[in-house]
Amino acid sequence: MRIANPIYDVVFNYLLDDEKVARLVLSALLGKEVLELQFRPTEVHHEAAKPDGTQLLVLRLDFAAAVRLEDGGRKLVLIEIQKARSAWDVQRFRRYLGSNYASPENVYIDPGGKKQALPIVTIYFLGEGLECVDVPVLKINRHYLDVATGDEVRITDPFVEALTHDAIVVQINRLKNRRRTELERLLEVFDQGLASRSDPHVLDILEENFPEHHREVLRRLMRAGAEQDVRDRMDVEDDMLTAFQEQARESSDLRQALLEKDQALVMKDRLIADLARRLSST
Repeated sequence: MRIANPIYDVVFNYLLDDEKVARLVLSALLGKEVLELQFRPTEVHHEAAKPDGTQLLVLRLDFAAAVRLEDGGRKLVLIEIQKARSAWDVQRFRRYLGSNYASPENVYIDPGGKKQALPIVTIYFLGEGLECVDVPVLKINRHYLDVATGDEVRITDPFVEALTHDAIVVQINRLKNRRRTELERLLEVFDQGLASRSDPHVLDILEENFPEHHREVLRRLMRAGAEQDVRDRMDVEDDMLTAFQEQARESSDLRQALLEKDQALVMKDRLIADLARRLSST
């Protein structure tokens, strides 16, 4: 089966724009059933490249969700997804997260009629992942601990929930040949090792190896590949990446030329100083 490659922002956005598919993907990532999902406005951030050619193209998607807890109860959360081809500029990720913490819209009314801040869960999809952590999916969960005893406190509090958050990091470049869990099998659709040699816009997937109850994800990505507008925008992303990388190479070449010029001037000054010393000693 051939599907559109969700490493591209337009395909990733198309995938999660379907509520049923988004609930499937987010439920698998969170390890909790997503009961209700409300899509928030999408923000796309295109940033300039680093001198070494690495670029930060950030797609940000926000969802207000109701998830089922282990005890059968419900919890309202804000799910913030950030997708980038690299993770080198942490400050931008922090700034996008901070805007959600600061937004007056991210509140709910509790059963007692009191306004509370929505707890936040952040999910990062990184094309080029973390240098020191060689796992496809990294989950960072908070725990309440009694400092005196070291015991875990099982009761949560809105104050703590509003000021701290859980996080999930999906390292796309670590997914290759890792299918140990159902989540990793679902995330196979991001494995760039499956990209077609003739067309990087397409991944070749064996449908029979894919979790059956998640196959709506495959069908959604098949439909994305059939959309002319999606294919055209994938071409635009390719052109943008090429332009960023070319700009980075030109900047790097200019810096190298300036460095070599500075080194030549330093060498010239040393030769002049050395010649002056010799003349003064004669």
